[in-house]
Amino acid sequence: MQRMLLYEFATSGGLFGDRATLASESIRREGAAMLTALAADFAAVDGVEAVVMVDSRATLDLPGCRVESVRSSDEEFSLLSSGSRQADWTIVIAPEFHDLLRSRFRLVEESGGRLLGPSSGLVALAADKQRTAERLSAAGVPAPRGIALDADDPLPAEFPFPAVLKPRFGAGSQDVRRIPDREALMESRSAISGPSRLERFCPGVAASVALLCGPVERFALPPGRQRLSDDDEFRYLGGAMPLPPEASKRAVALAERAIAAMPDPFGFVGVDLVLGNEPDGRDDVVIEINPRLTTSYVGLRALAEGNLAAAMLAVAAGNPVRLSFAQHALEFDADGTIRTPNKSGGDCPPFARAPSPRWSAEQNGDCPLVPAGFVRRS
Repeated sequence: MQRMLLYEFATSGGLFGDRATLASESIRREGAAMLTALAADFAAVDGVEAVVMVDSRATLDLPGCRVESVRSSDEEFSLLSSGSRQADWTIVIAPEFHDLLRSRFRLVEESGGRLLGPSSGLVALAADKQRTAERLSAAGVPAPRGIALDADDPLPAEFPFPAVLKPRFGAGSQDVRRIPDREALMESRSAISGPSRLERFCPGVAASVALLCGPVERFALPPGRQRLSDDDEFRYLGGAMPLPPEASKRAVALAERAIAAMPDPFGFVGVDLVLGNEPDGRDDVVIEINPRLTTSYVGLRALAEGNLAAAMLAVAAGNPVRLSFAQHALEFDADGTIRTPNKSGGDCPPFARAPSPRWSAEQNGDCPLVPAGFVRRS
């Protein structure tokens, strides 16, 4: 019997005490959706015991799983340390900012646990948007041209607008904004506390590709379009799958090049990119690398004709995998709600939703409510 330890920052004890403000509403929604979906899949794999760390103030519906209740910040770290040491594999999901993801990866490594994910070194690289872009560019992988800005650095005398301003150490679209001109840049910069990155705005279709990486092979899963808010803040709303065939080929080819440029990719790794307007892909660029499970998992598992978690285990063990995907279209929201179009062209009612945790307050502080919510390469 293999034991899987599952940890997700927002729902596994990361929000005790003064850390309650570290996760936005979007991160809380997405975290709950990913954890419940992943737990359900591992619980359904024969010969696997799914152990899930859950904040004691939340009630999650996790049938078939063993729940480890987390009652404090200290207990969060001690359970992650001891639990990972006792598990065959550990999956850690957390935002990259404030060193949240890397520190927990490092804790598992130092505790003698085995991560079903990349090393803490790759996490540190991917968390730094400037270093990531530089590494990709050095490897010949297209990334937006940009510069790093510290708090006291003067603004560049010349920079092409529109541009994008983002935290240098960030996660997803949090605090990312489109900057139309220099005046807007001066106003927006104060909203980011800490180092930032200013990069060229690249028009096109925002897309993502997830790859299952193992010691023998990598599998690119069906790419999808990212659904972002139509304002200048790029708020993540969910995704849509699949992409048209030619766009899908471009996305997979670019994502595989990006992953090949990273040190020792392993487990579920996501690539965010923009497919430009030129059909030959000359304007396609990689935006960032996500060294962890991404929200696209909820859509991918709905299309998978098999158990996606079982495929992750097989790839990690170096075993062959047979995994196919349905070809019908679907959309998913950040909270795990999934919709498919009906024959008349409209939307069917949602048919799947990640269970939403219910929170209660206790002496450790209030936790804000979480809203309800292969391509084979040899």
